[in-house]
Amino acid sequence: MLKKIRVITAFVFFLLITLLFLDFTGTLHIWFGWMAKIQLVPAILAVNVGIIIGLTLLTLLFGRIYCSIICPLGIIQDGISRVSGTRKGKKNRFRYSKAKSWLRYSVLFLFVTAFIGGISAVVSILDPYGVYGRMASNLFTPVYRLGNNLLALIAERVDSYSFYSTEVWIKSWITFGIAAITLILIGILAWRHGRTYCNTICPVGTLLGLLSKYSIFRVAFDEEKCTKCNACERGCKASCIDVKTMSIDHDRCVACFNCIDRCKFGAMNYAPVELGNKKPVSETIPVQDISVEKRNDERFSRRNMLAFLGMVAVTSTIKAQQLQVDGGLADIEDKKIPNRKTPIVPPGSLSVKNVKDHCTACQLCVSACPNNILVPSKKLEIFMQPEITFEDGYCRPECIECSLVCPTGAIKPITTADKSAISIGLAVWIKDNCIVNRDDVQCDNCERHCPTGAITLIDRDPGYSDSLKIPTVDKELCIGCGACENLCPARPFSAIYVEGSVRHHSI
Repeated sequence: MLKKIRVITAFVFFLLITLLFLDFTGTLHIWFGWMAKIQLVPAILAVNVGIIIGLTLLTLLFGRIYCSIICPLGIIQDGISRVSGTRKGKKNRFRYSKAKSWLRYSVLFLFVTAFIGGISAVVSILDPYGVYGRMASNLFTPVYRLGNNLLALIAERVDSYSFYSTEVWIKSWITFGIAAITLILIGILAWRHGRTYCNTICPVGTLLGLLSKYSIFRVAFDEEKCTKCNACERGCKASCIDVKTMSIDHDRCVACFNCIDRCKFGAMNYAPVELGNKKPVSETIPVQDISVEKRNDERFSRRNMLAFLGMVAVTSTIKAQQLQVDGGLADIEDKKIPNRKTPIVPPGSLSVKNVKDHCTACQLCVSACPNNILVPSKKLEIFMQPEITFEDGYCRPECIECSLVCPTGAIKPITTADKSAISIGLAVWIKDNCIVNRDDVQCDNCERHCPTGAITLIDRDPGYSDSLKIPTVDKELCIGCGACENLCPARPFSAIYVEGSVRHHSI
């Protein structure tokens, strides 16, 4: 029963937190956005004391329940391991192995050092929530959106508008590659060795393992009932049960309850520890004999994992959609990204440094952005963290989605009124790119679409009544929204582009 409760709860958590990354309507974040905020590293970065204390107490009470139920990266490893275990002759593939403490604590030391030193790329690569976020955002989201577009096409044929199409594109091939490689490596470890990644590399697992040594509830042997059949050891995906010495390494135990589920003699218990006694009180929680029980949930999980692996295979063939002109009269040349000296980070992020210090590159904000302007940065300074580009849209003054979903405090919550007054950059005019100078054609796109009136047109040739007009930018009014850059007809580089601000300020 304990295992079933754990599996069902973990599946619900995993499904909902995955949908947070897949949902492009912003609806689910209203109800389930808290699931991202209760992840350990985001809570630490956001200095959310209540959640940090809550997770600490949870671990001290029940052991590494966080790793089994709340952490999406841990749950996906369980799913892969479970599929592997259904193969003929592979159900009892685990055995006890000594803890690789030197590796675990070395990675933890590296993580803490990078955390304190502000080396965000290292923190992002090692944070389990950030790792899973990149998988969901880069690998699963394109497949999900393709499915949505297929439903939208079918619905349109029957005059229904229950679904609407959305753009499908890979926002960063570098980050896509990193996410794919990470999934493959972690998947291989989980397929062959269960929770090896959690107990040798993951710094969160190591940190919580230090606390779980002193947890009140623990799994333990009932030595009078144990026949040393090794069923518990062969089913332990954490490889932390040693039947020979009848001991359990609670530092690595992830409280999955596989051992209790497998024991046919009721020799494994999950019970509170008496003060001054290392062994849990026996017979506190009865163990159900499940030797002849049919596990429908195993078949259910197997079908879901096969579907999941199929989605990953399809994702590798996805290509970014290209904009084509109706009628095939001409091709529109794609815009190129200007060489900005300072990256543009979202409104509410305060500064580039704040993003660098607090973001885990989970890319939840990238998935949630309805304007398709947030992409994982290629710059080393904020590698894989969100950066704004204006090739496919601009930062609309009424949109505050990214500030609502960020769990780490890298992007602070703001209102639409706040956003209209926050300057994230400054528009810069390049006269040689402007079609007024290049082609002697009048254009007023930048002035017409500027939401703050920061751009006005002046005579290019003062004193001539028929002079063409060129733009000028009021630094006091520009908020760096990128409407001018996005809507500028010049190709391949816009005649006006936004240079990011190191620190954001109010206008």
